[in-house]
Amino acid sequence: MATINEKIKILVLGDSGVGKSSLVHLICHSETLARTRWTIGCAIDVKLYRYKEGSPQEKTCFIEFWDVGGSRSHSIARKIFFNSFHGIILVQDLTNRKSESNLKNWLGQALVGTYNNNNDKERFYSNSLSQALFPVSDNDDFEHDSESFVGLNIPILIVATKQDLVAANVSTKTNLVDLLHCDSIQLNCRNPKSLSPGTTNAVKLSRFLDHVCDKRLQSCSSVNLSNDKNVYHRQSSSSSSSYYYYPNNPNNNNKMH
Repeated sequence: MATINEKIKILVLGDSGVGKSSLVHLICHSETLARTRWTIGCAIDVKLYRYKEGSPQEKTCFIEFWDVGGSRSHSIARKIFFNSFHGIILVQDLTNRKSESNLKNWLGQALVGTYNNNNDKERFYSNSLSQALFPVSDNDDFEHDSESFVGLNIPILIVATKQDLVAANVSTKTNLVDLLHCDSIQLNCRNPKSLSPGTTNAVKLSRFLDHVCDKRLQSCSSVNLSNDKNVYHRQSSSSSSSYYYYPNNPNNNNKMH
């Protein structure tokens, strides 16, 4: 089975106490987290994932889940973790309506000038999000322009935790789902069956992870193609001599060798 060696990074974002660490542990180890604690800075866990499992394109890849602490006291320092990521999981607490409205702030913080790859369209959307619209601050009452999220070309999954603590008939869908055209799941992180294979939640999670891997592979292909275009190789048909030109090499003085 082929292996994707490139680093695949997913940010897990949300307010403090919504259950990000429990969610990541459940995703990576298929079991509940016995003892929870406040995340200081960032905690990283890894999942061995079978990309496009059961198909001819199946590959094994290692996905890093970056569980970023939601404490207000680390709001300025946490931006160092928002670099070179390939997907985002936004986490809200179904018993805390404020955690839902704050998802826009988390998404804005992660996307301001940090998402960088070789896709011009993605760079455009990333750079167009201004610091004025999405400040790295703790002002949860700041009015965000949600329409700036439209067209973002990055996989996003919204996860609502503590499903066991709310009534079954309570509407829990966030408006970001329609705005971002992304999937959402609701679960109880203390119940490992919430992500059992074959369940709706598990299918949506696998679809999201496949999408993340797709984007990463496309990005790597673009980089390789770009590098190939910077190296020219000409093989003479009448002799065994070869001509090489490396335009990015400062030592070639723009000469043929």
